[in-house]
Amino acid sequence: MAHQADILTGGTFDGVALVLLAAGRAERFGADKLAQDLAGKPVAWHAAQRLAALPFSTLIAVCSAATPVLTRFGYALVPLEPEGAPMSRSIALGVAAAEQAGARAVLLALADMPLVPAAHFRALVQAFEDTPITTLAGPARMPPAMFGRTSFAALRQLTGDRGARAMIAQADTLPLDPLFALDVDTPADLVRAERIIGEQLAPI
Repeated sequence: MAHQADILTGGTFDGVALVLLAAGRAERFGADKLAQDLAGKPVAWHAAQRLAALPFSTLIAVCSAATPVLTRFGYALVPLEPEGAPMSRSIALGVAAAEQAGARAVLLALADMPLVPAAHFRALVQAFEDTPITTLAGPARMPPAMFGRTSFAALRQLTGDRGARAMIAQADTLPLDPLFALDVDTPADLVRAERIIGEQLAPI
């Protein structure tokens, strides 16, 4: 039986695993950015809580030793090994865990993007039709992005620190207001995110 939320949005979360990439090296920030306070809670908790409230079949988080605790929101944790490995390794580990859980598709999201609304995640799932679909914020293609099982092998074989950028470049797109696509990479980004939330322009 379909979940009520799926009926309302027209899409289905059945068999869709959420892979939250939460093991970033934070080189530009100069500290453990995911643990920094943003509107009263760690940066990572904003995306983690919003996504956990959606009816994904599986919640997976690829974490480092510095990642704030996410098990309280129902995530299965996959440690990044080796520690400090590039984004491609996080994706490969997360997708492998999703595949092992029997997922038919994965939605890749970043823990350092705290302002993406739940409505956008829902819209990606609703629009997904087995071919990759990604976010278009202004002229930029970026996560969150969704891939079907036919893309799993390619995602597991990614190398380097550009993540799935080459695959995203070929994907269908779904627009997102660039205001909500803020990636907290620097202390200045954190200040900006705090201001946006404080002005009630983004969900808390």
